Amino acid sequence: MPPNSAQKPDRSALPVIDIAGLRRGDRDDCIAVAAQLRAACLDKGFFYISGHGIAADTIAAVFAASREFFALPEQDKLAVHMQRSFCNRGYEPLRAQTLEAGTPPDLKEGFYSGNDLPLGDPRVVARQFNQGPNQWPVLLGFREALESYFSQMLELAAVVMQGLALSLRLAPNHFDAFCTDAMATLRLLHYPPQPANPEPGEKGCGAHTDFGGITLLAQDDVGGLQVWDARAGWIHAPPLPGTFVVNLGDMIARWTNDRYRSTLHRVVTISGRERYSIPFFYSGNPGHTVSCLPTCLDAGEAPHYPPITVGAHLAGMYRQTYAI
Repeated sequence: MPPNSAQKPDRSALPVIDIAGLRRGDRDDCIAVAAQLRAACLDKGFFYISGHGIAADTIAAVFAASREFFALPEQDKLAVHMQRSFCNRGYEPLRAQTLEAGTPPDLKEGFYSGNDLPLGDPRVVARQFNQGPNQWPVLLGFREALESYFSQMLELAAVVMQGLALSLRLAPNHFDAFCTDAMATLRLLHYPPQPANPEPGEKGCGAHTDFGGITLLAQDDVGGLQVWDARAGWIHAPPLPGTFVVNLGDMIARWTNDRYRSTLHRVVTISGRERYSIPFFYSGNPGHTVSCLPTCLDAGEAPHYPPITVGAHLAGMYRQTYAI
């Protein structure tokens, strides 16, 4: 199989989990959703969610804002370059990140925003990792669209964490402290069409696992996301209307002693079209300590990892993909 190819899309390859019952809080529905989450997390740690409650208009607005931003002249985008921010907010130019070691830089450009904290906030004064104010381009309605989406996604991610707690045979509020004052990153991504003669190994986004807790991804209709399956190799995760793709990050694998999977994935843009996607990276409270969960240790088994705070984990992972 060519290095950038993948198995044909298969609707059964990644499950679609309706979380409406989890959002309602009905006990029987929550137990049923948790069972589906457990099966997906033990397998690839990748699944779709429907019944998430985020309005289609809200999602459409942030995609429209993304397209407008990336269509700006280069000098306007560079005016909010990430280098102007001490907390990694703003514009990331094309080929600025390499997520797969030994391959050319990723063929994508991005825009980062997150928890918008004023300069006087104690977390900002202490220069805690990724804590600070956003940069905003001069673009009508852009900030409003992103802030509305961000706040709703924070609430949705907390609901998913409740489901994960139940799936791990923990109380539904087990992750409440992790979800309090949670840190998250909203990232707009634009993938230009792959060049006719790409460099060897060049991809829209190289193979990687995500760093943090959970990622909730909104895709446009172009496709390109591929997920690693130990049995089948690379498989497509095609866009499914009305859903988000959810995947577990390295922190969840660490928390569960590698029972729940943080799985390699990549983006291969061979459609000849531009691709836009919007990942929401939910990392939790930066001061929260991640240590092996009691339900993820068998008798006589030792934790695979020492305890670490969310902030320290993220800072270490970030250094691996950027020259800092």
